[in-house]
Amino acid sequence: MVKILSLKKEYVKSVEEVFDEFIYYCEIKNLSINTILYYKDKLEMFSKYYNFNKPINIINKRDVYGYIYFLQNTRKVKTTTINTYLRALRTFLYYAMDNGYLNKFKIEMIKTDLKIKKTYSNKELKKLLRKPNKKGNTFAQYRNWVIVNFLIGTGCRSRTLLNIKIKDLDLENGYVLFRITKSRKQQLLPISRSLNKIILDYLSIRRGEEEDYLFCTNEGDKLSREGLKSAIKRYNHSRDVEKTSIHLFRHTFAKKWILNYGDPYKLQKILGHSNMDMVKNYLNMYTEDIKKDFELYNPLEEFVSE
Repeated sequence: MVKILSLKKEYVKSVEEVFDEFIYYCEIKNLSINTILYYKDKLEMFSKYYNFNKPINIINKRDVYGYIYFLQNTRKVKTTTINTYLRALRTFLYYAMDNGYLNKFKIEMIKTDLKIKKTYSNKELKKLLRKPNKKGNTFAQYRNWVIVNFLIGTGCRSRTLLNIKIKDLDLENGYVLFRITKSRKQQLLPISRSLNKIILDYLSIRRGEEEDYLFCTNEGDKLSREGLKSAIKRYNHSRDVEKTSIHLFRHTFAKKWILNYGDPYKLQKILGHSNMDMVKNYLNMYTEDIKKDFELYNPLEEFVSE
């Protein structure tokens, strides 16, 4: 009697199953909540294009191209935003490839035109940085002025600023410790003499204990992200400045650093970037501004006469 062997088909996971596994992997790797939310949010868009019940092993490069077309023409998504979606998808699919769920193929970002990032003008900065009268202003108004000085003096992100505690300041030696950063690496940053003095004056009003947050509400509680956003919006409008973006202070810091011929490698460290890519973008963006003073500081012009 001939024995017939029945071969079991190897089980193939669906996209949804691998996605759940990917999120679990991100949690095990202790990625930040914001990073995990980014993957969930951006990959939700992919689920609107591609059925997550399908087996993952059939995804190929044509599906990625189709997704790009879907974003461009159906969703009318801007090119730069498409790359944001693609980065999330690429990380997820590369995870699937590395774990043998999917054949390997390369996923490239689409080419985009580099747009010059807006910054606060010198005229706007003069309005925003004009020192208020402590007696004639509320605590919130004075605090907002200090926050603007801090943002333009350090280039830090809003999340970093909101999590600074009084104990993180070393005003005697001119340093501040950033405990919460995008890279999740603590950062010790020098603070200028001007900012040092401003913080000292602010602390004489704010007071508080070592464990208290540096920037607080009128009641002494931690300032929320939305609270900061609305506070800066009100403050800027009160100074006749229409722009209200907090992140623009970071771009302004980078631009001013470059125009003042600051070391780009130091700028990378100050801004907390893992590589020079973003700094190179800043350098490319502000080339025209650099050209304005090129002849003034060019060593050849010092010796060559007409």
